Amino acid sequence: MSALHAVTADQPALPGAPVPRDPRLLMQPARLAALQPSRLSASRALMVRAIRERWSIELIGWDIDAKSKGTALYRITTPGGIFDFPVYSFEYRSEGRTGRIIGRTWDMMGALLEGPATPDEITQTGRELPKLYRGRATPRTLVWCRANRSSRAFDHTVDALANRRQPELAELAQVGYLMRNTGLDGNGTFGTRSFRALEPDHVLAPPLAAQMLCAYMMRVFAIDLVHHLARCANPAAIELDVRLQRFVGVGNGSALGLVLFVNNHPHLVDRWLGAREEAIAAAKSICGAAVVPALHRLQDLVGRAIVFRAEDRMEYEAFAPSDEIAEELRGVRDAIAMLLADPESLRNAAYPIAAMCDQIEPRLHAESFETLMSLTIELVPGVADKLGANLAVDEEFTTDPAMRVKDLRAILRDEYAWAFALDLTAPAAQRFVWYKSENAEEPRRGPLDEVEWAFNLGLDLPRLIQDLDAALDAFASEASVARFLLAAPRFRAVVARIQTLAGRLYHSPHMNMMGDDFIPVQIVRMMNVGLHGIDKTRDFLGRNLRGILFHGAPTPADLLAGADPDWFYPAEPVL
Repeated sequence: MSALHAVTADQPALPGAPVPRDPRLLMQPARLAALQPSRLSASRALMVRAIRERWSIELIGWDIDAKSKGTALYRITTPGGIFDFPVYSFEYRSEGRTGRIIGRTWDMMGALLEGPATPDEITQTGRELPKLYRGRATPRTLVWCRANRSSRAFDHTVDALANRRQPELAELAQVGYLMRNTGLDGNGTFGTRSFRALEPDHVLAPPLAAQMLCAYMMRVFAIDLVHHLARCANPAAIELDVRLQRFVGVGNGSALGLVLFVNNHPHLVDRWLGAREEAIAAAKSICGAAVVPALHRLQDLVGRAIVFRAEDRMEYEAFAPSDEIAEELRGVRDAIAMLLADPESLRNAAYPIAAMCDQIEPRLHAESFETLMSLTIELVPGVADKLGANLAVDEEFTTDPAMRVKDLRAILRDEYAWAFALDLTAPAAQRFVWYKSENAEEPRRGPLDEVEWAFNLGLDLPRLIQDLDAALDAFASEASVARFLLAAPRFRAVVARIQTLAGRLYHSPHMNMMGDDFIPVQIVRMMNVGLHGIDKTRDFLGRNLRGILFHGAPTPADLLAGADPDWFYPAEPVL
């Protein structure tokens, strides 16, 4: 891989080189839902760095009894700093358990602290963390987290190990995890350190890196806990086979809150999607002597994805079944083989990989094609990692009061043509309102005629665009935006958003989230799968997703020894 990168990363682009895709295609919710995990996904990017730098994860304290009650302390040592992860483990109780953020019963809670943590910090964290909403984090705390056991796989694994046998692969593969994340709170929540305050060279400065490290530590703790409980039941118990330790991940559930996240973080969405598209364009631009090794590498990666999809035991409601994706990927692999066997095509095409992708795209489901696009990023690891290191972005909106009205309207017409194309007068176009439930403080979407009292938390962007354009009709084209906002201050926020994001391609999905044709889970999936890097995301009720983080990721021992960078898309272990 390093040799391939050396050939391709800095090569000059020839005329007609591939470019990032048109936002009119990419920003459709259905297309965003098809995006797949890649090297630029937060969880995978974290593992890239941990593998490269050989992070050390050490258990330095364990005081947990046979009923799972007690504490543990882990230390993560990186070239850029030390972090401590205290864990507070609780006796299993069935009451009050839920995968939603409103849960009040958890099997474990943890915190990620810039370390080494002092005894006072550990004590205060142990006192405050269980209070959650009434608690207050110590100043060096980055994240508070909590998780619950799988109701099926955890006890099955403990029982199997206590009886000196490995758990049934089918059971683990059907669930995919031993513990499920039920909350990762940082960036100022509960007094945690704001990520905007992190130093530019901070190890966990990239967006979501600290949360992903906590999720990984949930898996580390879950494996240690099943070993401990098995030994409590039988001192001669065996440990989980290391191949299964890698195979199981961390469960994750997400819902409507991620749609609001996308509304509120357009700079991050644009920066991440732009980086992804730039990396894909760089991979498609590989030419000359670098093409053949790149195609062989891509062929191997597609083969991994085929096996992963073919073995997938999950059932999906709204999205393509994995056996269908596996079959289409077999066709992609065949197309790569045909290209490798045709030297004339390799010579005649300026960019053979781009030409092949263009040729096969019409025959593929969007999810199959986006799988291929994500895998092409592995052909340019240096490019991708450089892009991934620069995802942190200033998310402030500012107005340009000196801008002329005609220039503001030009931005509207050029960059928001999709919003003008929507018919917002039909009742179906304004069916829903987004609000926060009174009892759980969770984001909800409900029929407007049933919750007319609700304060709308959703961003009705296309309606704001149309209303703004109509209001600008009353002002001369040479008038300043300042003059307009003095007369119509209610548009200040949307004008600041439009002006700040002008020229960016990928900041806002082309959607009417108030309409009855909007499917929330499509945006949830873009975040969970594309940005977070979650595999096997099962959809429920058009708004909820459940999936697996760090599926196949290296163990702490692997990281220290030098892990296989191609850990993703794991095949089911053969024991």
